[in-house]
Amino acid sequence: MRDFYPYIVLYDGDCGFCNRSVAFVLKYQKSPKIHFAAIQSDFTKELFEAKGWEQPDLNTFYFIENGKKFERSTAGLKVINYLKFPVSILKFLWIVPRFVRDWGYDQIAKRRQRISKGFCVMPSPEERKQFIR
Repeated sequence: MRDFYPYIVLYDGDCGFCNRSVAFVLKYQKSPKIHFAAIQSDFTKELFEAKGWEQPDLNTFYFIENGKKFERSTAGLKVINYLKFPVSILKFLWIVPRFVRDWGYDQIAKRRQRISKGFCVMPSPEERKQFIR
């Protein structure tokens, strides 16, 4: 098990909206610290098994920070810590109660396939190093 990636975004590799989200993080990251893996990947399956976590849900965005798993809106807010201004100002959303944030997250997750269809992340050669296979 490769356990040497301190910051990992796990996303639905077949979802256009999710791929756009990955492209957004790549564009606004402060530095290339974050790695990316599709939820459908062997890496993700091995990670969840090794950590004793329930199998991942394709409707859920995950962020792993130093071995700790965050989900849904909390995962998104954790990722914001690694993004540049002006995106970083979204940190204020921490004041919104989690049940409200997660309700909003769920509304988008239900519609994510319709929101953005058929987009595939095309990372630069340098950005490809951030993708875990």
